[in-house]
Amino acid sequence: MASLSVMGLFADVILPVPFETFTYAVPTEMEQQVVEGSRVLVQLGKTKTYAGIVLRLHAQPPADVQMTQGQFRFWQWIATYYLSPLGDVYKAAFPGILKKAPTGGTKRKGRRKDEALLLSSIEDEGERVSMLNPVQQQAYDAIQESWQTKSITLLHGVTSSGKTEIYIHLIFQCIREGKQVLYLLPEIALTTQITERLRKVFGDRLGVYHSKFSDKDRAEVYQRQLSDEPFDVILGVRSSVFLPFQRLGLVIVDEEHETSYKQQDPAPRYHARSAAIMLAQQCGAKTLLGTATPSIETYYLAQQGRYGYVALTQRFANMQLPHIEVVDIKRLKFQKRMKGAFSPRLLEEIGQALERKEQVILFQNRRGFSSFVQCKQCGWVPRCQHCDVSLTYHKKMNNLSCHYCGKVYPLPPQCPECGNKDFGSIGTGTEKIEEQIHKFFPQARVSRMDLDTAKTRAAYEKIIDEFAHFESDILIGTQMVSKGLDFDNVSVVGILDADTMLNIPGFRSYERSFHTLAQVAGRAGRKNRVGKVILQTRSADAPIIQYVMDNDYASMFREQVEERQLFHYPPFYRIIYVYLRHRDNALLQHLAEEMASTLRKSFGDRVLGPDRPVVSRVQSMHIRKIIIKMENGASPSAVRTALVQAQNYMLSIPVAVNLHIYYDVDPQ
Repeated sequence: MASLSVMGLFADVILPVPFETFTYAVPTEMEQQVVEGSRVLVQLGKTKTYAGIVLRLHAQPPADVQMTQGQFRFWQWIATYYLSPLGDVYKAAFPGILKKAPTGGTKRKGRRKDEALLLSSIEDEGERVSMLNPVQQQAYDAIQESWQTKSITLLHGVTSSGKTEIYIHLIFQCIREGKQVLYLLPEIALTTQITERLRKVFGDRLGVYHSKFSDKDRAEVYQRQLSDEPFDVILGVRSSVFLPFQRLGLVIVDEEHETSYKQQDPAPRYHARSAAIMLAQQCGAKTLLGTATPSIETYYLAQQGRYGYVALTQRFANMQLPHIEVVDIKRLKFQKRMKGAFSPRLLEEIGQALERKEQVILFQNRRGFSSFVQCKQCGWVPRCQHCDVSLTYHKKMNNLSCHYCGKVYPLPPQCPECGNKDFGSIGTGTEKIEEQIHKFFPQARVSRMDLDTAKTRAAYEKIIDEFAHFESDILIGTQMVSKGLDFDNVSVVGILDADTMLNIPGFRSYERSFHTLAQVAGRAGRKNRVGKVILQTRSADAPIIQYVMDNDYASMFREQVEERQLFHYPPFYRIIYVYLRHRDNALLQHLAEEMASTLRKSFGDRVLGPDRPVVSRVQSMHIRKIIIKMENGASPSAVRTALVQAQNYMLSIPVAVNLHIYYDVDPQ
């Protein structure tokens, strides 16, 4: 940190490093240039130079402001609530190109001349807004009425009920009032379809912002939002909450239940739904949370009267919910009647749909060809050298891949333990499903959408566009296919193995399974027909399967709330995971026990652990986890202070020099 002189001007600067701020003396000749919000080039240590943001300085008109004062407040809330240094918030919030050293200053840009063309009047755009049907109009009016007393409202609408059309009318009204809208989606894959719909109505008032765009494109959107002619509507994923808004009036969080809204790595590990709610509150804006399957926390707050609540129980154009048929694959496997991953019933429905020139979606919540390979003689399983996980086999590339660190390994020619050359593949991923489908239906045109086939924006859009325009008959995918995609010609959905979700450890697994199964099922029968869902499971008698069949969210909610209250989980308690990482496993265990003991001095029996997480080594770093269960009324700033004190104590221990401590607040 730069030394301070007795006289002169100083700046607290946020840098893209995991610390709060650094204080620098401002050179006398620059005192009139440096203002709050400016980007500045500073030295850290002997050799490193960073572009930082001036956080605190005396107020004067900015020359090159890259942030608004509202963003500063928002950053500080993120840092406090999610226990993250401001430097990490800075890294997450700014497009990379804006974190580089300034080169002569950046001017705020207005609308580019080559864009043209004057905005059409909002009245003209209103002519392109479709009329709401009576059920949608009733929901629209109820939302507006709810906002008279509560700033946050939950729109609980079944799949294909026309929620997007209601969003468009609310956006239109907000723009008429001279305000801006932030429309959040959980996945980049969804932006393609929604962008087309919104662009038809709002034209170049719409800006799109997500990580599949180039760094330059995202920087242009960011700069545009600071200009005199910002976008009126921003459509984007979770990072869009960090964009500057000058007159935000409405935030829409579509598919609010989705775990994709939670940032995992790197820090800050924020939840975009919670962050968006706080952003709206700080801006005096309204918030609409929309979903067919609300998160437990959101639905609880609505039931308690903290949020407004509007139900939309009827599908658009009186379409019926799909018929869900459960197939017990445990029994079929015992009878040796399964054909690969497919039951005879599912193959029959796929064949009939193809004969009718209709489309099929197949859901398998695991990518790759198989979960792992195993020596058929001694049972040896190849594992990652750097992570405590088995390697996933990818047949097309003929390699083994770690889905944690990304390390790729060649398939061994023989077992290193016994020399046997015969390996068997265990488990079924989307790649194997694709191979089997080609075998059963060789004439079908098949697309696959997972992290292996949809790595780029262009790849995402190509897969979706081909399926939407009937250029493929069967779409195989992971959870990407469950997230609100709208295809008119899909009559059959196959859920190949519901148990892969039911058996995931964690207090949210039951809720998450209901969300995913219900959302996937909702892709069927989207227009003019009752869809058919074939749900394959080894747990046909499990209550959650019946809840999904009956579309019975209320029963699932009641059961989960009772358990969570009993065992001190959300929505009754706030959960914080404290992670410790170190290369020395034995030393880490000792340090984790010391950290837990220190935390108990502040939090008592609210502290659980330390324990090994399910994956206890990633990138050669061993991991321990401590759980803190805090009452909802606990002050986030007081909790942060206690945790920072414990962390500082731990890092002062001589043997803890390479210990890394980080937090996950409200884990998903």
